[in-house]
Amino acid sequence: MLNILKSAGIAATAVAMMAISALANPYKDYEGTTLIVNFPAHPHYNAVMKILPEFTKATGIEVEVDQLPYLKMRERQTLELAQEEGDYDLIAYVVFSKADYVYADQLENLARYYMNPKLSDPNYDPDDLIDGYVYNIGFAGGNKGYLEGKTGSLFGIPYGSETSILGYRKDIFEKHGLEVPQTYDEMLDIACKIPQLEPGMGGLASRAASGHHASHAFLLHLAPLGGRVFDDSWNPIVNNEAGVAAANALKQIVDCGPEGASSFGFGEALGSFLNGDTAMFLDTTIVAGQIDDPSKSKVVGKVGWALHPEGVRRGSQTGGFGIGIPKNAENKEAAFLLMQWLTSKTGDKLVALAGGNPSRFSTHEDADVNAKFPHMKTFGEALKYADPDWRPIIPVWGKINADLGTTLSKVLTEDLDIKEALDGVAERTKGVMEEAGYYTW
Repeated sequence: MLNILKSAGIAATAVAMMAISALANPYKDYEGTTLIVNFPAHPHYNAVMKILPEFTKATGIEVEVDQLPYLKMRERQTLELAQEEGDYDLIAYVVFSKADYVYADQLENLARYYMNPKLSDPNYDPDDLIDGYVYNIGFAGGNKGYLEGKTGSLFGIPYGSETSILGYRKDIFEKHGLEVPQTYDEMLDIACKIPQLEPGMGGLASRAASGHHASHAFLLHLAPLGGRVFDDSWNPIVNNEAGVAAANALKQIVDCGPEGASSFGFGEALGSFLNGDTAMFLDTTIVAGQIDDPSKSKVVGKVGWALHPEGVRRGSQTGGFGIGIPKNAENKEAAFLLMQWLTSKTGDKLVALAGGNPSRFSTHEDADVNAKFPHMKTFGEALKYADPDWRPIIPVWGKINADLGTTLSKVLTEDLDIKEALDGVAERTKGVMEEAGYYTW
């Protein structure tokens, strides 16, 4: 009888342990689920494709990816998110889209998922996520409507995010005894010395083409030089002293740049640096992989990295992509588990080692990541100065951005007076903001 009781006790213990094991597996209820996700054709998401099998192996959740060029991705999302039932369980969105999707009530507020103990990983460590990225890409409804703040909520997690960094030719700098620029004055001085020291070589590769590219390049300098597009009452101040200084900086960079610099988009600016036609490159961190790729770059092993130079203050850009759950998704909880895994410490390290852009401070400090990509520590230092408010992410920004970029292109190519040109932008922006209701109260 005692043996029977002992056997029963062992059996009961085994059953209890199995029950505990089932409870301890947050993925068990979702095994066999197939998630449909929409990602861009982009270097970071190419790296994500390499690690998704690890997620399926760990969770039993299958993932099918609809990977599209960015503009087609945006078009498809615009259609899908407007449907009663959408095809996508998780989407990547570019930062510009955050305002549009949240304003149209098309993205899930993530609070209830993080409140759910069955879904929320207690080891996720949200404080390790890069602040500037989270506020720029994930928050809405807070300060100014698009930043963190007491009225803000989280609608996405940064994933494939970027900041600005200065790349420079170590061999050229060493040859001529040049110090790596720490300030704007130093950078602009070197940018115009290079063509004299190295005939045929431009100083700094920059975007400048009419529209978004010229606007982006201008804003890249506006924040470090102390400027903003609006004051706290939504009055346009792009035409103040800091705005004029930023436009002058861009003009000097283009004038001292490689041939055809005034028409460069991002691809042309990067191409000039990859081909060895410029000595510096100031733009997104996403370029590091291409600069180190001998099939794309003639400057492999010749490039050093430094922080975005300081003007009145430090203020590197924030941008790129985040991931969010559509309101009309079919498998929201499983999608959250995928989002959480991708942006966890484990997932972030895996994607970094595969060539993606980390979203965590700890990943930038990780020994394995730095052994493979020595620039990561410098990138992590730059992220301490990432400015989530370097451009306003409001629903009417597209119209203002286009006007700013078109006007700046004329400054660069038609020699318009900078102050008069920016005064015109400010006046037209005031009209756009008034029509949108920003001066109602």
